[in-house]
Amino acid sequence: MGEFTMPSLGADMEAGTLQEWLVAPGDTVTRGDVIAVVETDKSAVEVECFESGTVGRLLVAPGTRVPVGAPLALIEAAGRETAARDRAAAPVEQPAAPRPRKAGQEAAPVPQPPVVHAEAGPLVRHLADERGVDLTAVHGSGPGGRITRADVEGTAHEGGRRPRATPYARRLAAELRVDLGTVRGTGRDGAVRGTDVRKAAHLRAGPAPAAAETAAPARAPLPVPGRAGAAEPAAAMRRAIGDLMSRANREIPHYYLATTIDMSAALAWLRARNRELPVGERMLPAALLLKAVATAAVEVPGLNGFWQDGDFVPGRGVHLGFVVSLRNGGLAAPVVRDADSLAPARLMTRLKDLVERARRGRLRGTEITGGTLTVSSLGDQGVEAVYGVIYPPQVALVGFGAVLERPWADHGMIGVRPVVTATLSADHRASDGAVGARFLNAVDRLLQKPENL
Repeated sequence: MGEFTMPSLGADMEAGTLQEWLVAPGDTVTRGDVIAVVETDKSAVEVECFESGTVGRLLVAPGTRVPVGAPLALIEAAGRETAARDRAAAPVEQPAAPRPRKAGQEAAPVPQPPVVHAEAGPLVRHLADERGVDLTAVHGSGPGGRITRADVEGTAHEGGRRPRATPYARRLAAELRVDLGTVRGTGRDGAVRGTDVRKAAHLRAGPAPAAAETAAPARAPLPVPGRAGAAEPAAAMRRAIGDLMSRANREIPHYYLATTIDMSAALAWLRARNRELPVGERMLPAALLLKAVATAAVEVPGLNGFWQDGDFVPGRGVHLGFVVSLRNGGLAAPVVRDADSLAPARLMTRLKDLVERARRGRLRGTEITGGTLTVSSLGDQGVEAVYGVIYPPQVALVGFGAVLERPWADHGMIGVRPVVTATLSADHRASDGAVGARFLNAVDRLLQKPENL
């Protein structure tokens, strides 16, 4: 029997709140399936399962805050039959036993568990719940009549359709007596999320209804130390970021380097390449900058990795974190995995997807962990140079400013060129200025031959 535990979703995470389950006991899951949503001080994150099997018991109720590493559910290996025994041992999973009846007395009906369509996977059931689709009325087009995502998305309810909402949002709305039809959803396709329900309840005048006060404690969001409440997620995120960066500044002996890079060749190649692409697939300079950083990290591996247990540990692959400014304040750093192996166009597509989902709070756990080197760019804000703080346990952070036109001397001739300032913040325990200089020189050289990236 395996345990699905509260994952560590960042170097600063000590505990998280289970926001909602996307599976139920008895569901079959495979490695990589999203099975839960966990809320940290920074954001809500979709968490994947790391083994295949059958969900045995759910050990933690939504709204419960637990430390990193604590068991959340039991996962039975494929083919085992002990999941049924575990479910039977859990009293909350069983209907109440009928009371003995007197002679002539009719038997009281026994509560029945909700009907779940047997031919739909956990992720399809979650999508159906979000979109108000009755699975019993859906004809499955998959193998053996199994209902697929396309079947759910293609089902239209012309009348009586429920508002789109996550299961957790529906439970919370019932507890707080919030009409989901009046709540503006910020989730995917306008789905109402738990944070939307809390906001609506907070804006509503008057005290919270008695039903909310008497709701089961296991389902009520527990207070988070150091937080003023769910109405202040941005403040909580800022505190979490501040605490981590303060520790990084105290413990990491930073050194800083900067260089100015001529972007003429890179931008000319980019314009020519974009003319061949559809509008929605055209690239921004960020695609070439990240590709150059990833390739340089392969050439100078001393900056790609972690400082752990008093020694430098090289990264297994180049996994670039990219700092994203969130709409409600705060930062996230989704990770582009194996960035050195991606063509610039593919890297651009991946980057756009991650940035969009980061700002909608739809990142998965594996998409915000495992970064080996982080890039921060404030070029869209007009900033000329970025001197960042290293995200531990990484050993370097690369910064890019805006691409600006500046006077440039070339072979004794003065002209105007588009240039960008590239900076490096690095850990002096893992490298020194000579290593950092080789890295920045490699980035510069690679950007002069963008056709080779």
